[in-house]
Amino acid sequence: MSQNEMYEVCGTVERIVYRNEENEYTVLELGCGDDTITAVGIMPMVFEGEELKLIGTFTSHATYGQQLSVSAFERGIPTSVLGILKYLSGGAVKGIGPSTAARLVKEFGENTLEVLENDPERVAKLKGISIEKARSFSEQLKANTSIRELLMYLGAFGINAQDAIALWKKFGNDTISIIEDNPYTLCIEGSTISFETADMIAGKKNFSPDNSLRIRAGLAYVLKHNRNSGHTCVPQDKLLSKTAEFLQIEIISAQSALESMIDDGTLIRDVFYDREFIFLPDLHLCESYTAARMKMLLRFPVAPMNDAKELIEDIENRTGIRYAALQKEAIMQALQKGLLVLTGGPGTGKTTTLNAIISILKSKGQTVLLAAPTGRAAQRMSELTGCEAKTLHRLLEVQYNRNDQPEFKKNEMNMLNCDALIVDELSMVDSLLFESVLRALPLGCRIILVGDSDQLPSVGAGNVLADLVASEIIPVVALKEIFRQSQKSLIVTNAHRIVSGVMPELGIKDNDFFFLPCSNPTQARKLIVSLCSERLPRSYGFSPVSDIQVLCPGRKGILGTYELNQHLREALNPPAKSKDEVTFGFATFRIGDKVMQVKNNYNITWVKESTGEYGEGIFNGDIGIIQAIDKVSKRMQIKFDDRIAVYDGDCVGDLELSYACTVHKSQGNEFEAVVMPLIKNSQYLFYRNLLYTGVTRAKKLLILVGNRDTVEYMVNNNVRTLRYSGLRSMLERN
Repeated sequence: MSQNEMYEVCGTVERIVYRNEENEYTVLELGCGDDTITAVGIMPMVFEGEELKLIGTFTSHATYGQQLSVSAFERGIPTSVLGILKYLSGGAVKGIGPSTAARLVKEFGENTLEVLENDPERVAKLKGISIEKARSFSEQLKANTSIRELLMYLGAFGINAQDAIALWKKFGNDTISIIEDNPYTLCIEGSTISFETADMIAGKKNFSPDNSLRIRAGLAYVLKHNRNSGHTCVPQDKLLSKTAEFLQIEIISAQSALESMIDDGTLIRDVFYDREFIFLPDLHLCESYTAARMKMLLRFPVAPMNDAKELIEDIENRTGIRYAALQKEAIMQALQKGLLVLTGGPGTGKTTTLNAIISILKSKGQTVLLAAPTGRAAQRMSELTGCEAKTLHRLLEVQYNRNDQPEFKKNEMNMLNCDALIVDELSMVDSLLFESVLRALPLGCRIILVGDSDQLPSVGAGNVLADLVASEIIPVVALKEIFRQSQKSLIVTNAHRIVSGVMPELGIKDNDFFFLPCSNPTQARKLIVSLCSERLPRSYGFSPVSDIQVLCPGRKGILGTYELNQHLREALNPPAKSKDEVTFGFATFRIGDKVMQVKNNYNITWVKESTGEYGEGIFNGDIGIIQAIDKVSKRMQIKFDDRIAVYDGDCVGDLELSYACTVHKSQGNEFEAVVMPLIKNSQYLFYRNLLYTGVTRAKKLLILVGNRDTVEYMVNNNVRTLRYSGLRSMLERN
């Protein structure tokens, strides 16, 4: 059988081999006459005894043989007595086991399913079955029927089973009628169904282009799109013009719909600097709360340590360290005011300052908690301070609610147990996560926020660190002096030159910062592959996979992450008979591949190799190595530093190859060696703080491959990524 040809197979489900209850990924055996085939894929609410028509491609597995990878399916209700008996015995209805199924089939024969669904009173006449239990059977069968109808209804529009199940979980048995009334319900918050798909369905149902439901959905869509680009709000005039252009309608129609959404609270309007801005409600609440809580910390500071000066002198005498004036100022702020934003570039003594603060607080008997936004950042924080540091998600004890949305156990009702909280890499923390931190902060607790305001802003919406600093109402100490031991590193000194708008030293050949001139993108790609696979491992002993990271300004082009990942993988992890591979859509993964999680997933469980400790959550930017692949169930075992996680078919969509990654995705990570291609092909990506962020990801070696003109352009291009947010203005209000 051709592995690319689509086949249609009909039969009866003989056995459910495996089912993931979260995403309905199923492995089953289908009886087709005298043959039995194995089928794998997303097949929700399928049970033994059901008749199925499956559509998919055949693949071959060395251990399990041929199997059908299902891309679509249709189901039929069993009609024979034997089929109904097997269907009910297989767990299709909770509370009906083999013995109860046999009694029901004996009593009602081929009408069993119809009676169960539509006449629970007749079922309740059987001994041992109460009317409550009979009604429960009826509701379950109606739900099964509802899901079947929904799958067929949405499947006609190209919407997959997984998205259909998510909608059914939210809206229940009325999902189809809700969509019929308003197709734009499909692109609700959290849904992966696009506005374009909903718009297509609405068009087929003769919704006019200026239908109010369409315009309301369009306004929300544009706001959500901007949210994904980092904005917590959008100027009203821009929102109206972009929505009108997107929907091909008049601005006056968009204005009318916007006023309606503001009147009913669907959207929030606020005014900053005499300009109107529009928020999604959760982001307005988030920034309003953050501003109010920060101002409360200023109005009601913690009890000051009046002997702060003596404490600093004492630690200087004990350690032999002499703190610079700005370092002493930062320590004093932390001890006397209890609220501090500490910023500074590499080599300016942030860690030394932090260690002094931690040591003094602990000497006074205070409980100090340390946290950072990513696993690697928390690990590095632990190494530099000698104290345990957790990810913010772990610190706040992330969990899922009934709607499968992440929430934190630590909050206003269950606060953190600490006298001081120190958060590192604040530039990476988005508005919603920072709000959650503040909600869990106990009254009278010190908070020290550490970051580099010259780095790129967070991936998520918001501009927290930059807004706190710019407001000028929060105590900020910016360390600027490069200490002597760091002055020997060209990575450090060049980083400071870049952030000051001065060209880095590119001609020095005997330090840790190298520039390799190359103006041809194809030649640059070959050079980068050679550096990673041969030259750097041979000269420095670096592991080409775990120690060296290629950082790109963008994804597209010969020197983007897509192209470079393919070429780097072929050099560093070529295919072999001993390496299993698995394909998901257009992405193929093999054992030994370096991969990155590109979206927070709070549900993935992991275990630490060193301690056996279990936990949940793999987060945006985490990098791992694929250790094992099961091609039948399409499950992969991936090692993220010391954590081993198992990925099923649903989770794999959040993985990308990461031999090369974007500078944005590298935030919070540090690498032994960094290689950056710099040949300008887009004015939007080549700016100063992107270059600065990439350079500061390197611990021991940095190599720029490209042309001098691009480096000079980036150093001079100080147009920061524009982010609309309300936090600064809310902080500045009286």
